[in-house]
Amino acid sequence: MPGNAAHATSLWFAAKARCALRNEVLPPRQDGEITIRSLFSGISRGTEALVFHGLVPESEFERMRAAYQDGDMPFPVKYGYAAVGLVEEGPADLMGRAVFALHPHQDRFRIRAGDARLLPEGLPAERAVLAANMETALNIVWDAGIMPGDRVAVYGAGVVGLLAAYIASRIAATDTVVCDTSPARRPMAEALGVNFCSPADVPGDCDVLINASASPAALESALEHAGFEARIVEASWYGEKRAEIPLGRAFHARRLSIVSSQVGAIAATRRARWDYSRRMGKALELLGDARLDVLISGETPFASIADAYPDILASPDTLCHRIRY
Repeated sequence: MPGNAAHATSLWFAAKARCALRNEVLPPRQDGEITIRSLFSGISRGTEALVFHGLVPESEFERMRAAYQDGDMPFPVKYGYAAVGLVEEGPADLMGRAVFALHPHQDRFRIRAGDARLLPEGLPAERAVLAANMETALNIVWDAGIMPGDRVAVYGAGVVGLLAAYIASRIAATDTVVCDTSPARRPMAEALGVNFCSPADVPGDCDVLINASASPAALESALEHAGFEARIVEASWYGEKRAEIPLGRAFHARRLSIVSSQVGAIAATRRARWDYSRRMGKALELLGDARLDVLISGETPFASIADAYPDILASPDTLCHRIRY
């Protein structure tokens, strides 16, 4: 039966590069809904920075809507999509269980029960904030079509790039390297068992190259290091920025392919058999490796997040920043 209204606090982007915590009243709980008390949420730096700074093109306002987003782009808007919490209202078999949900940063919220995913046995709630990023990385690897024995280069040692390289490196006999302009990312890559290199040392004749750096220079480098009929996956999203790439030289002679990857659609090679629920379940399963904790670069109490948020996005050291409720 429907429950009573409850109060909550959420993070809103009030205007360009401005955010604040707001108090709100949750509507009464409807049949089929559950109430979740947040434990943690994760800041997805790349996408959230584009939203926070008003860099989402108007043509993409609807496609970029987050699940359970309030407000409309550009501002004011409540955004985010990596929440982990405990069910405090709902069916008896869910009460007190830890779940992951695609929801903006908020200390208590109500969603349809089917939109929550139970955490696998043994997966810490602290690490589960990486689920949305892992789902994106899994889809990238599917779009890349990586096969055993392939030579793979991933540009950009951010969270998604490192996770894509982590998955690729676990495919039998692949030779995977992640490339970044910051040598400070080497320890994270090595902690995940992935080789690291600078842009000057990317190997040639790669079979698959993935750009997760949001850098046109990296995409140009991928073209230069691709082998004959290699596949280049552009996994970055540039928002309003333009990316110029050279399609002359040997691009056509080497019959290169450039494809996009975006998590909003399941990779074509999996679409007939996989749905979003199955993909998210596999992403959560892949988070069972404790080495992935290296991708959490910091933590801030929710009460302080409005003041800290701009600096978290601006810091080049930020990977996944966790909010503790």
